[in-house]
Amino acid sequence: MLTANDIRGMYAIIATPALPHAGRLDATDTVDLEETEKLVNNLIRDGADGLIVLGTTGECATLSDADYRTYVGCVLETVDRRIPTFVGATALGGHEIASRLKFVKEQGAEGTLLGLPMWQPVTTTMAVDFYAAVSDLFPDLAVMVYANARAFRYSFPVDFWSAIARVAPTVVAAKFSRAKALKELIDATQGRINFIPSEMVVHEFFELSPDTTTACWATASGMNPAPAVAMMQAIRSRDHEAIRIMSEAIAWANEPIVPLVGNPEAFAHYNIQMEKTRINAAGYSKCGPVRPPYDDFPEEHAANARECGQRWARLCHAYVGDFKFKERPWELVSS
Repeated sequence: MLTANDIRGMYAIIATPALPHAGRLDATDTVDLEETEKLVNNLIRDGADGLIVLGTTGECATLSDADYRTYVGCVLETVDRRIPTFVGATALGGHEIASRLKFVKEQGAEGTLLGLPMWQPVTTTMAVDFYAAVSDLFPDLAVMVYANARAFRYSFPVDFWSAIARVAPTVVAAKFSRAKALKELIDATQGRINFIPSEMVVHEFFELSPDTTTACWATASGMNPAPAVAMMQAIRSRDHEAIRIMSEAIAWANEPIVPLVGNPEAFAHYNIQMEKTRINAAGYSKCGPVRPPYDDFPEEHAANARECGQRWARLCHAYVGDFKFKERPWELVSS
């Protein structure tokens, strides 16, 4: 089983590609399997060190059971164990989660991105018991806790993490982005859980704890993984100037969506729409329409998401490798 120390490099988080009819409420067979296979192969070719599917961007909550199983099978068959793959299994209740985890394990996934059951907010006792039970039932399946306080209506406090480190041995990582809490959580878990940030803030994690910052995740990978891959290469080599360059480049590309991402209420309403809009605008992959009922997206936010995708594509076109660019658009803007 994967351990915290095994999780290294850039983990691509991807949307679940949707066919044109997927926006209908009565749609079936909505997964674009051809695009899925193409995207997974391209990400591996272009430097992704791991893969995370079926989180929020992957529309885990809106896939039918048939589509879920078809998609998981396609992803894992395409990956063919070339890179570690964490498959989301979050659902409304524990029984459905256990069923999904059994299927994911049988299909050959190394791990799962796992949030809390979603119908009713949980107490810390419930949360700890849940992950402990998952560890007991699936002792060879690594768990990455989906620590999204907005989505799961749970704050993931320090006592949760310290308890998890004691009683849930398969929990080896967390999808996590709050740099201020990092040192306290490393101490609370005695380094047994890898707290993995996004490409947008991984440089902040590195500044606080360079030895434990071994990986990042990036939903931006669906737009092209090159900038996030380069960022992790800079961190791995501890090249501070390269880290500065890549963090400035990534910040410029993501600047249009900062107002939405920084607004908890709005982001909760439009997370999936934002991701799929910017991915489609970037042109690296084609993730299709949003599955219902989350297809409302005000034009002001949509325009910013498209601008983000276009900036990301421009950044990738300008990048020539070794942390060098044909042009530095973020500097042109600032000047």
